[in-house]
Amino acid sequence: MNHLQPIQIKEIILHKLMMRLKAPFSTSFGTFQDKEFFVIEAIGESGLIGWGESVAFSSPWYTEETVKTSEHMMEDFLIPLLLKKPVNHPDEVSERFLPIRRNNMAKAALEGAVWDLYSKQLGIPLSKALGGTKKEIDVGVSIGIQDSMEDLVQLIEGYVEEGYKRVKVKIKPGWDVEVIKELRKYFPNLPLMADANSAYTLKDIELLKQLDEYDLLMIEQPLAHDDIVDHAILQKEVKTPICLDESITSFDDARKAVEMGSCKIINIKIGRVGGLTEAKKIHDYCKQKGIAVWCGGMLEAGIGRAHNIALTTLDQFILPGDTAGSSRYWERDIINPEVTVHKGQIIVSDNSGIGYEVDREVLRRYTVETKIFK
Repeated sequence: MNHLQPIQIKEIILHKLMMRLKAPFSTSFGTFQDKEFFVIEAIGESGLIGWGESVAFSSPWYTEETVKTSEHMMEDFLIPLLLKKPVNHPDEVSERFLPIRRNNMAKAALEGAVWDLYSKQLGIPLSKALGGTKKEIDVGVSIGIQDSMEDLVQLIEGYVEEGYKRVKVKIKPGWDVEVIKELRKYFPNLPLMADANSAYTLKDIELLKQLDEYDLLMIEQPLAHDDIVDHAILQKEVKTPICLDESITSFDDARKAVEMGSCKIINIKIGRVGGLTEAKKIHDYCKQKGIAVWCGGMLEAGIGRAHNIALTTLDQFILPGDTAGSSRYWERDIINPEVTVHKGQIIVSDNSGIGYEVDREVLRRYTVETKIFK
């Protein structure tokens, strides 16, 4: 079947899942261990199935979107738009969704299923459909704030032994310069980065400048979650590259941030920017401008993880991403085979579409609600 044949979706099934993380995840909203999200099943006229996964959390601590708002947007606005008429290429999905403002995670979940279906119709891996060429990708690991320095060091030692190519540690006021200084004693050559999750302001410039001593790969999102102006001021003052995450929700955000000198690195998350089409545009622009990019994680299950792997095969993803193996998060993932990491690398599947089969039995086990749209 060639790609000139339009993608006709006859049915979309929303599976609402509740999956227990192996370890609790702490945010400024508190701690959770059960992750609620949607798996999107798009069934084509051909009988082929495209899979997508939503990444919004139950509470709006990362962006304004939640599981509940995603459900409302998909059900009442986006799915009707998608089922209206066939699409010739997945790039058309984001154009069709343009009248709906923001709600990027809801859009990305559906668009991901269309990209999977499209690459299956072509009989090629999703990575190839996106223009990716890598056969394996490097992965790093992200570590939350620990109870003690000893716990943090022990955890990092374990990941270094497993071969992870980069370690990201969370910092916040009172848990920053001293922590990094201490880690550098134990791990002098480790590719290390600090993620500030918007915990600082320009008043902290002198403190953040102290981090320049420790040869960090980057400081991620030190200032406000929606800022590119103050980050430009900060980047002029510090030697360490600033990486923007939450501030970049579209290609235009990326272009403005680069033009202003707000960062030297961009973290691309498919859900945050509204889908693979927009993620690819940001990647292509950053490649042209010599800005390094990497793929961030949102505690995805197997389908979302597979989309991240496919995206990371594009060549400007020159820094290890957050896409660790399934077993780091889940007792049993919803895909076969599960995503595995060997010596800090994931082998990219050459099967068509996302490259993994959805395990129907496991999917049913975690499903709490199903809705069908025709």
